[in-house]
Amino acid sequence: MIDTIFLDVGGTILDESREFEAWADWLGVPRHTLSAVFGAVIARGLDYRETFQVFRPGFDLAAELERRAVAGKPESFGEEDLYPDARACLTSLKDQGLFVGLAGNQPAHAEASLRALNLSVDVIGTSGGWGVEKPSPAFFERVIREGGGNTFSILYVGDRPDNDARPAMAAGMKACLIRRGPWGHILDIPAVSARCLFRIDSLDELPDLVAKHNAASGQRADRLRRPSE
Repeated sequence: MIDTIFLDVGGTILDESREFEAWADWLGVPRHTLSAVFGAVIARGLDYRETFQVFRPGFDLAAELERRAVAGKPESFGEEDLYPDARACLTSLKDQGLFVGLAGNQPAHAEASLRALNLSVDVIGTSGGWGVEKPSPAFFERVIREGGGNTFSILYVGDRPDNDARPAMAAGMKACLIRRGPWGHILDIPAVSARCLFRIDSLDELPDLVAKHNAASGQRADRLRRPSE
């Protein structure tokens, strides 16, 4: 049964469209141009940060983030950046008595922004705060520790087959892929998708799927116990 669910942040609960637009404006390139190059980088299986190198060779993301902050245009997100289905999904999962966490590749300062949203979660973790990022096995080992250590009862939900589903399953967890955002639409690894417990298009689908899975798992456990009783 599933008793713990961790969700990725960007592309899963958080719509990063506004931030992509802010980066295009900061770089001084048309927004559609940045989007096109971003998509090409994803399709080629490269790190998303390679997008910036196309427009500014030698681009230093940390330094640029500092410059944006000084200029009064910091990287940020708020309630308006949550996908419409995110808050209700998290609340519904908590109402089922599940342990719910957020864990994604985000800078450490994103933890405060996420906490300020007052979401129904038990723990919030970021690659910046943990000092390790996906798809490193160490990231998912940290997820397992934060989730109580019972690997097989944890479901990890994300939009990327390469960074989310595949390494989560390699760590022994169950995985759910959500198809939205740039990675969710551009990347397709059938061998990974086929092994996922769930594949969804909206977080609205997740609570019912988990509840049905747990009900079925409970029934199977009951049947296995009966012969020895």
